[in-house]
Amino acid sequence: MSAQHFDNPEITFQPEHSGGTGKIWKIFWVLSILTIVELALGYFLYLQTGKISNTVGLSTKIVIALLTLAKAYYIVSVFMHLGDEIRNFIMTIIVPLVLFVWFIIAFLADGNSWKNLRNTNAGSSPNKMEQVQKETEAAHH
Repeated sequence: MSAQHFDNPEITFQPEHSGGTGKIWKIFWVLSILTIVELALGYFLYLQTGKISNTVGLSTKIVIALLTLAKAYYIVSVFMHLGDEIRNFIMTIIVPLVLFVWFIIAFLADGNSWKNLRNTNAGSSPNKMEQVQKETEAAHH
């Protein structure tokens, strides 16, 4: 084969290398700092269990969840190279993922609602049903 054949850009793939590892080190430090902050907040919650209000505890858990999402974004964007893809491809990954998470939240909320209704017999009880039957019988007589 001739060298001319390999120089044709339509046939060969020549990946572009930046030659540096600066971006990787930057992401490494960002992920390290996020992890250290998450661990510090987790230890704070562990050591303060029962000593802090529910609002502070919930706020801390929300911050930890947001930091975890930021770490996931960096990992997927840089190390899995999704950040370099075209927008349509990114949307084919993100939209089903968001819908999947939404389905999980919706099913958990629905299950909790069903559990609460079932535990209260949807507002009915044997005594209440007997009372309704007695009132119905009294109305007919």
